[in-house]
Amino acid sequence: MGFRLISPKISQKIMKGVFWASGILTIIILVVIIGYILFKGLPVVNLEFLLSNPVDLGRAGGIFPMIISSMYVTLISGLVAAPLGVGAAVYLTEYSSEGHVVKLIRFGAETLASIPSIVFGLFGLSFFVIFLGLGWSVLSGGLVLALMALPTIFKVAEVSIEAVPKSYREGSLALGSTKWQTVYRVVLPAASPGITTGVILGMARSISEAAAILFAVGAALSVPISIFDPGRPLPLHLFIMATEGISLENAYGTAAVLVMIVLIITVVTNTMVERYQKKMMGR
Repeated sequence: MGFRLISPKISQKIMKGVFWASGILTIIILVVIIGYILFKGLPVVNLEFLLSNPVDLGRAGGIFPMIISSMYVTLISGLVAAPLGVGAAVYLTEYSSEGHVVKLIRFGAETLASIPSIVFGLFGLSFFVIFLGLGWSVLSGGLVLALMALPTIFKVAEVSIEAVPKSYREGSLALGSTKWQTVYRVVLPAASPGITTGVILGMARSISEAAAILFAVGAALSVPISIFDPGRPLPLHLFIMATEGISLENAYGTAAVLVMIVLIITVVTNTMVERYQKKMMGR
């Protein structure tokens, strides 16, 4: 006696329900996590908390030096990782042919993306802090975060550039443009929304990393004046406050500020990308 097969219509409805449930569950998890952090942390956040220095190792006072340190390391990582990642993606998609070198570069990027963040921190300590003599500084921390953001930017930029239709390139070359002019004036502008998304993903990872910069940036509570000064970015400050039991209340406040910064960056960037896409499509 054979089993009765489910009709295609019923199986389609079942799978549609499964996919809908997966999406809704993902949203619920996101809302619960963000909502809990904001519920616990927002009562602590005020103007004084944002603009004052920490007092008594962070038991009181604010997080202004931590915000400045986060801005430093994130900006440094972006300035280093974005050109390298986009440049490597352009080389692989526009100038190179499939071969051992290209496979090696892709394998290296995938391997780099899978390395634990604490390993990046140990490498930053031995190479940037000690070997290059940069010391514990926001520069060392920013360079470590650049290494972490590099594979994300590279992979997203590569996919975005490959998605640009070949007709764009052929039309530009047919009009007498050089290879570089085609890449610079046609391919990159068409792929810029995807590239921007990759850069933002890399920066979001940079601004929220604690383990990677634990051994490279230092843990100074003062405002870093130059890139060679030590600092304490928001994720590291949150880690120290929570694990050492200094002030769980201020730790939640720091977490709320960090979440809001990431949300603002994501929303603003996505809005700008959507407007740029509509402009490119003549809408």
